[in-house]
Amino acid sequence: MKLKTLKIFTLLCIGATGWIRPSAGAEVDAAMQAKIDVQVKQIQVWAADPVIVTAVKAHNASVPADQAALTQDAWKQLSVMDPIVRSFTKNEAALFLKSKKGEMVSEAFISGADGLKVAFLSKPTNWSHKGKAKHDEPMAGKTWQGAVELDESTGLQQVQISVPVLDAGKAIGSLVVGLSLSKLE
Repeated sequence: MKLKTLKIFTLLCIGATGWIRPSAGAEVDAAMQAKIDVQVKQIQVWAADPVIVTAVKAHNASVPADQAALTQDAWKQLSVMDPIVRSFTKNEAALFLKSKKGEMVSEAFISGADGLKVAFLSKPTNWSHKGKAKHDEPMAGKTWQGAVELDESTGLQQVQISVPVLDAGKAIGSLVVGLSLSKLE
């Protein structure tokens, strides 16, 4: 109940600043959207980098048994220090994301075609995003943008955008990036 109250209070406070119109799903205004659009173009460049494409292709070709067996409940129980979780922050794709992360990026994660994680900056709330627009839209070759939210895993007010990871023009995975609204101002 306290978290819900905090989310409502945060949305009302941000809405009072004028850069978010208070409405169902809180939308960004035109000036903020223009800043987000600039970031989307940059994130599309990241998704096309050979390091990310190679990592997603390798994941799609063969998911390790310990990862394939994970469920959402098991994922929630894993500590950020668990070797499985740490492996996703230490691989080449994760190191690439870290090298590109600026102050505007509150989170970033890469998923394979199956929706399972390939790499991330920090442990996301969900193990798989298959069946969710943030993964399914990019798998259809489209860019996706979510509503303004208070992110569970980072605690920051953000908007998530997601772009396809493409191989020879075909979507093979997704790259989701959370953009901190306070840093986009």
